[in-house]
Amino acid sequence: MLSIVHAAEAQFHHEVEMRQRELALLASIRERRAAQTELVAPRVVAAARLTPREEARRTAVRAAWPRPIGIHDSPATVCAVA
Repeated sequence: MLSIVHAAEAQFHHEVEMRQRELALLASIRERRAAQTELVAPRVVAAARLTPREEARRTAVRAAWPRPIGIHDSPATVCAVA
């Protein structure tokens, strides 16, 4: 009986960790898409005064995104984002 409870707890913790990884992946995808849309069409703030922290958060751009596994590029190619 104890082994059944232990197995159920282990499965629960495994599923929680998998769900957290999936949510983190989805959040990073949303963040990346938002950053890409801001690069293409920056938002216009009309007469709203931003605090320095908010302004820094809006202008922060990630230096570069990692390439997906399996894509190889020559080292002489310059990154388009940087």
